[in-house]
Parts: sequence; C-alpha cells; structure tokens
Amino acid sequence: MLMTTKPMFELAYDGGFGIGAFNVNNMEITQAIIEACHEVKSPCILQISKGARKYANIRFLRKIIDACVEEYPNVPIAIHCDHGDTQELISQCINDGYTSVMIDGSHHPYEENIKVTKAAVDLAHSKGVMVEAELGMLGGIEEDVVGLDAEEYQKNIQKFLTDPLQAADFAKRTGIDSLAVAIGTSHGAYKFKHAAVLAFDRIEQIMKTCPGLPLVMHGSSSVPEYLVELVNKYGGKMPNAKGVPEEQIAMAVRKYGVCKVNIDTDLRLALTAKIREVFATKPGEFDPRNYLGPGRDEIKKIVLKKLEALNTCGKADTIIKHWEKQGKPLPAYYTKSCCRH
Repeated sequence: MLMTTKPMFELAYDGGFGIGAFNVNNMEITQAIIEACHEVKSPCILQISKGARKYANIRFLRKIIDACVEEYPNVPIAIHCDHGDTQELISQCINDGYTSVMIDGSHHPYEENIKVTKAAVDLAHSKGVMVEAELGMLGGIEEDVVGLDAEEYQKNIQKFLTDPLQAADFAKRTGIDSLAVAIGTSHGAYKFKHAAVLAFDRIEQIMKTCPGLPLVMHGSSSVPEYLVELVNKYGGKMPNAKGVPEEQIAMAVRKYGVCKVNIDTDLRLALTAKIREVFATKPGEFDPRNYLGPGRDEIKKIVLKKLEALNTCGKADTIIKHWEKQGKPLPAYYTKSCCRH
C-alpha cells in the first residue's frame, strides 16, 4: 500500500522501531525487499537515487514498484528520493510520484543549506510530499555521494557530527519532516579503520533540542563479514571492509528514537557475492535467472535480518490503520490523476 513516510514516522518515533529504507536499482533487488517485508508484515521505504534513475530509467523502476503495491497491498510502501542534490531533481521526483524526497545540502555552508532546503520544502509540501534533509558530514563514498576520507573522518569526528543547537535552528527555519544526522556512520563498504562506535550521546542531545523530529541514519549498512569473505573467495578484492554493527543500529532505533535507517551497500554485497559464487562454481552457467535468482534470495535474507534489528516486524497493519485514520493523504500526483493508487 503506497503512502507517505508521515504515518510511519509518527508511530516509529515513540514506538521503539525504525523503518528500513532500502535502495532499489532493478527488479531482483526490489522483489527481494518487498517479499521480505511481506513475509514479516513490515513497512518499508524504497529509495531511488540519482544513479538508479539514470541506470534503470525511472519509468521502469516506478512500474516495478507499482507491481509491488498491487502484489502486496498489505505492505506499507513509501517511495523516496535518496540524496537529491538539485531543485530540478526534486521537482522531477515529485512529478514521478515519489511520496518523499531528500534534499542534501550538507556540503554547502550552513546558510546555503537552509536556503536550498527551504526551497525544496516549499515545493514538496505544496504537493503533499514529505522532505528529509541532512546536517553534518559523513565519511566515505557511495555512488554520487562523496563524503570525507574515512580515516580523516574518524580522527576528527567530533567536528563533523551534527550540532544539536544548529539542528533545532535548521528544523525551525526549513520546516523539514525528518533530519539525517551525522553520528559517526559513513557511506560505502569501507566505513571504518577500526570498530565503529556511534555517538549515541549526540542523538540524545538532538532529540532534546528537536523534540518530535524524526531522525535518519545514513551510511548504516553492516557490511556482513561472511559476504565480504564470499566476494574475496571468488575473485573479489575487498580488504578491510567494515560496516556499522547491527547491535548498534538496533540500539539507535529501540532506545534512541531513530526513525529511518538507510541500507544499500549490504544489498549490493549480497547480490555480488552470490553472482561471483555461481560464476566460480558453475563456469558454464549463462542463464541470468540462475545467478540473479540466488542473488535475490541472498538479498531477501539480508533484508529479513535488518527488519528484525529495526524491530519493525509485525508493524505493517498498525501503520496502515494509522494512515487510514488520517484519510489516506497521498501527494497531489495521485489525487489529480487516474492512476490506480
């Protein structure tokens, strides 16, 4: 069932659970995510990045998501723009039927970040679309998102974390619906040189200065060791790949009120690891179904584990009921067209 992130976050904020936001790039990845969510009755946010739009063509991705909505009507689904970097892209995403967008002005000076974010909020809210923004700096690299060098980030992490007082000012002046915060996570598969330690005290401070504002964790893939080993075993080269321990992610959502957790790298790892395994163990294989299928199955296993860590299993029905009480408010794109949503 298609909806905005609003009813999800309203229940997650005080409910001790977080919504998994999974990046989609093709049919197999999307199927694995939605099948896992259906199996354990969990909501989900399907994220489409600028790179995914370019790779797969947004019309194809939207049709795949439409199929998910039809096939699994009892799964709450939000469509989200991940790391939108221009007003033009935000406008395109709204017109393409996204129910949530992220405008990422974190690389700009503070006042410029406020300016670009406020413009995105004014546009999106006029269409009934929710807006996420980012404040603070993350490390690592993933797709079009280039953060700080991982080693530099860890050495000087305190100065890059989201400032609680600044977050309150930012939220008030922009009118955002959720805020991606820098608390020690990092993009990509090489997040840390040593064991990750998230700044939970910083989350607590932000929750005090920004009461009621849903917080978002980017760069939150765990980079499972067994998948890295599988990639390396069958010809890959991923030395020292490290992610965020799932127990720390679980603590962030269950104890500290983080409402949305982004997962992308782990899905890529799962697909790549199984494809490498099939090619190495069955060198004569040329049927895409026989290597993409195992990849899809592995992604589903990863998603199921994430949903358990996020404590979101079984929350689908409650969210749907909450959304229905609100009158099922969808963006203007849906109410002004003849689409079947």
